[in-house]
Amino acid sequence: MYFPVAGVEADPFLLALLGFLLGILGGFFGIGGAFVATPALNLLGFPMPAAIGTNMAHVMGKGIMATLTHWRLRQVDLRAAFWLLLGTAPGVEAGAKLVFYLEGLGQVDSTVRWVYALTLGGIGWFMLREYREFLRRPHRGEIPFPPLAHRFRLGPYVSLPASGISSISVWLLLLTGFGTGFLAGFLGVGGGFIRVPAMIYLLGMPAPVAVGTDLLEIVFSGAYGTVVYALRGKVDLLAALILVAGAVVGTQIGAYATLFARYRLRLYLALTILATALAVILAEAGLERLSLAVLFLSTALMCLAITWVLATGMKKRRQQLATGERRKSN
Repeated sequence: MYFPVAGVEADPFLLALLGFLLGILGGFFGIGGAFVATPALNLLGFPMPAAIGTNMAHVMGKGIMATLTHWRLRQVDLRAAFWLLLGTAPGVEAGAKLVFYLEGLGQVDSTVRWVYALTLGGIGWFMLREYREFLRRPHRGEIPFPPLAHRFRLGPYVSLPASGISSISVWLLLLTGFGTGFLAGFLGVGGGFIRVPAMIYLLGMPAPVAVGTDLLEIVFSGAYGTVVYALRGKVDLLAALILVAGAVVGTQIGAYATLFARYRLRLYLALTILATALAVILAEAGLERLSLAVLFLSTALMCLAITWVLATGMKKRRQQLATGERRKSN
């Protein structure tokens, strides 16, 4: 199938499969899977600006579905999303302007790839380190690295009851929104691969609530980014629709798996981020086919692990319900 905006031939089945896998990741991690989608589209032949713009449209559409699912699970903090969003919009605008500036210099592809690799590698390493510290602790319920919210005391302050936070600086929320918005506009992502860790480690939000809140944020940042890139003719709506169609089922699987993942969610996210960083480095080294294979294989394996978490969790819940029913009857 020919995609006129991107100017490439691409297999629609492969795009739909990519959307399905990203739907599972997005529903589970709250990151839209966009940090995988942009390099994947680029490896499939989409020029980097078109890959970024098309992916912004994709994460917006998928974010709507995933947010509704997490809303039903009561995993969305509306107040936190509001303050984060105020910082996100100008961040997206700044990131997009930098992309167009680099495009004019003919340096956008290589620059975006290296920023991807360094950012993903740093976040993935930090999360693995945090998970290792967690396993070493005798009381596994604490966050080994105290949230920055406890030390950032610059008023005014707001409370986030849905996240169990009694007081937090408005400025910290705005700065988090701006920083993640900038990455969203520059890398063509929803910003969730850094926003979710930021909400957990900087703001101190529970992981499931951070996931649901970020998906709501992705809807707005994706919509804003889509408009910015569409005005430059860098959004292929047909490709975005195929990706969203593939994500319809995958999003439900990922979202419900968060009910059973608990702390392992952080380990899975770290491994996925590091695998994507490796794929981007391979692409920059000229090994595009190997990079694409690593990207799809690691994504597929993680989706299988998430599906297994959901299946085993539902099985245990059914066994618990059956045990409870037998006790009542006795």
